[in-house]
Amino acid sequence: MDKKLLDILACPVCKGPLVYIKKKNELICKADRLAYPVRDDIPVMLEEEARKIPADEEIK
Repeated sequence: MDKKLLDILACPVCKGPLVYIKKKNELICKADRLAYPVRDDIPVMLEEEARKIPADEEIK
């Protein structure tokens, strides 16, 4: 993930920062516990496409 792109992206729900998890190829919003997929190097920033992170899953 390009660092410059990551700096300007924000969670579409809360407008908070996102963390890129390379292993899962997801952008994580820690505040909302949502994981946005990255497909073909393109972040899919739609709330409907986001995976809800269960309470028992650790966020790094």
